[in-house]
Amino acid sequence: MDNFTTISSTIFTSFLASFVEIVEAFTIVLAVGLTNTWRSAFTGTALALLVLIIMILVLGPLLQLVPLTALQFVVGVLLGLFGMRWLRKAILRASGFIPLHDEEKAFREETEALSKQRGLGRADYLAMIAAFKAVLLEGVEVVFIVIAVGSTHGLTLYASLGALIACVLVIGTGLLVHKPLARVPENSLKLVVGLMLTSFSIFWTGEGLGVAWPGEDFAIVVFFVILSVFSAIAINLLKSSHATLAKEPAL
Repeated sequence: MDNFTTISSTIFTSFLASFVEIVEAFTIVLAVGLTNTWRSAFTGTALALLVLIIMILVLGPLLQLVPLTALQFVVGVLLGLFGMRWLRKAILRASGFIPLHDEEKAFREETEALSKQRGLGRADYLAMIAAFKAVLLEGVEVVFIVIAVGSTHGLTLYASLGALIACVLVIGTGLLVHKPLARVPENSLKLVVGLMLTSFSIFWTGEGLGVAWPGEDFAIVVFFVILSVFSAIAINLLKSSHATLAKEPAL
């Protein structure tokens, strides 16, 4: 049961985190392809993927040299920073303090920016750079999460499987409809990913410090439930606060 919980949560966390990041990268690549040329989009994407593959080939073997407890502690802390950042933004978006992420708006803004560059002599180069940056920046987070989620229990293959499924799903759907995936409930996904990364963070940081969690790997599920309850409370409190501030007259 513990092994199933660990494997399933590893695949699911990697899938969701990768799905969100790949959706954002695909929006930019799609804008480059439709506004400029698909050659620029594919070239920039290919170069970014090459850099990411090199990162994986370098980081993977290096992590094998780190003692397991030290690796669990470091990965736990880093995942906590990632998870709490995602969780904070998702809670603020859900409560109305910051606007929801809009893929259609991001697509329009990127398309307009690329359209203005079409009259320049370096339009293809700038478009390629835009695709390269989008895939590399989002890809770095995917690589880190996949390695972090999978490495502490030797489940990197399962974490990579989750990321691969997300990649195929996003690219396949995106190329089929030729539109940004605006209907994806991105904020809800980011909230869930933030909760899962933070749950993993608590578990692995504790293991790195020598804590023997009751229920072993099932403790991750317990942390997820507890964090979900506190997040729901935080969202409701912030919603009330935001509504009160909105009603107050401006000075």
